Amino acid sequence: MGEGKSKESKETNVDSMLGRLVIEKNLCTQSEVEECLDVMKNLARQGQPHSLSDALVAQGYVTATQLNRMRKAIDDARPTHRIPGYQILEKLGAGAMATVFKAKQLSLDRDVAIKVLPKRLSENPEYVERFYQEGRAAARLNHNNIVQAIDVGSASGYHYFVMEYVEGKTVYDDLAGGRAYPEAEALDIVIQIAEALEHAHERGLIHRDVKPKNIMITKDGVAKLADMGLAREAEDEQAAQMEAGRAYGTPYYISPEQIRGELDIDFRADIYSLGATFYHMVTGRVPFEAATPSAVMHKHLKEALVPPDHINSSLSVGVAEVIEVMMAKRPADRYSNVTVLLEDLERIKAGEAPLQAHHLFDEGALANLEKNKAEIEKQWAEKEAHRAPLGLKMAVIIMAGLLMVAILAIIIILSQR
Repeated sequence: MGEGKSKESKETNVDSMLGRLVIEKNLCTQSEVEECLDVMKNLARQGQPHSLSDALVAQGYVTATQLNRMRKAIDDARPTHRIPGYQILEKLGAGAMATVFKAKQLSLDRDVAIKVLPKRLSENPEYVERFYQEGRAAARLNHNNIVQAIDVGSASGYHYFVMEYVEGKTVYDDLAGGRAYPEAEALDIVIQIAEALEHAHERGLIHRDVKPKNIMITKDGVAKLADMGLAREAEDEQAAQMEAGRAYGTPYYISPEQIRGELDIDFRADIYSLGATFYHMVTGRVPFEAATPSAVMHKHLKEALVPPDHINSSLSVGVAEVIEVMMAKRPADRYSNVTVLLEDLERIKAGEAPLQAHHLFDEGALANLEKNKAEIEKQWAEKEAHRAPLGLKMAVIIMAGLLMVAILAIIIILSQR
């Protein structure tokens, strides 16, 4: 009896996904799908159970060929295994490292999100360890602006990580649609994410992948930082040694020190990435663009940032200054920590000047002035060094000319005698 119920639930789930799929692809309308469901119910009452796919073909709404294509999409959209205590409802998205599903936690009757490691990666100990490391890192954090970890484990050879389900959108969804955020709205979101980072940093964790895709916005406007997949402890020297020389992060938002794979990466890397995200939000553009990821990262290292208020002239001077300080290429020129950054962000929100940004901006300008002065003096010294031999040569030439004139004069005098 339990197996019958399980089979019936599985078929209902497939029919539900198929119904959504044919509507999304404009093969059927909602009323036509409902008509087919009524046909299924009538046949079931007559002792002739049929699936939705049978009814769709019988009613002439889809062809067998179209149905075969959709079956593959459905198979890709649901796991081939069961996770005890959870009912998979639908696929939310997939990346190179994992597939995320919406599911029902049966014990508490609530929706959750489940990240599942693909089978091909489940056989690689390094990926499995990193997957569980993400779960452990997230479990240490308990903050309203961080997606909450719920459970981690394995079943049927698959590794899974259960987390809070956030109904809403990501900042990336808006930006991909061509929307730039008004300053006040962007500032509100960045403050919330900065508070999330402050919480994580206080517990020794660097996120290392702050970007628009990892900022969820609930229907109530609450911003939540997601994906601790690249997070690591700031004091984890062993992990730092293992990752030395490798760039971990997303090219459009990665800090220069992450690109170089430096050993002593600290919390200021997250400040840079949040600054790059802030820049994208208020300008509608990423800070640096190029044809390849490596070219983008090269610009993070070498190219001067176009001030955000040069792109969006409606930005306040305060926001522009804060972003430029957040995105300073040298960590020493950025905010020393997120708490100090938050002070400036809150001041801007209150209509006041960002004092820390002014201070750091002035220090940076003086440092650049000293650097430029030193560079000019160096160039002058090099020119002088090249000039000295040339002067010596001229002196030798003049002396030789005078000597020749003297010799000619002596010859003339002797010839007259």
